[in-house]
Amino acid sequence: MENVVLIIHLILALSLIAVVLLQRSEGGGLGMGGGGGGAVAGRSGATALGKVTWMLAIAFICTSITLTIFAAENATGSSVVDRLGVTPPALNDPATPAAPDGDSLLPPGPDDNAPLVPTLD
Repeated sequence: MENVVLIIHLILALSLIAVVLLQRSEGGGLGMGGGGGGAVAGRSGATALGKVTWMLAIAFICTSITLTIFAAENATGSSVVDRLGVTPPALNDPATPAAPDGDSLLPPGPDDNAPLVPTLD
């Protein structure tokens, strides 16, 4: 069933692309487009290609939701790494370097022999 919905989804996607590309440009897109009065001409009536575009878009959204439901039903509680069968590296692996001590990450303080503010001597 999932494969059938996926094939229908792909056909709808290709059909939707084709129908959108067949439509006449109404301008306004980046200053380019076919002739027309723009805002002066008003809104034209819905064309047949416009109605087909809406129907294909609604069907595409429905198949998308259906495929999402199928994916949620097939999902297990495990992660991708668990399904691959690969074990993650151990935390105490001797090949990995140890983290530095917390003291070495701090800037030098007054008890260290380095002055905080350079002096002009």
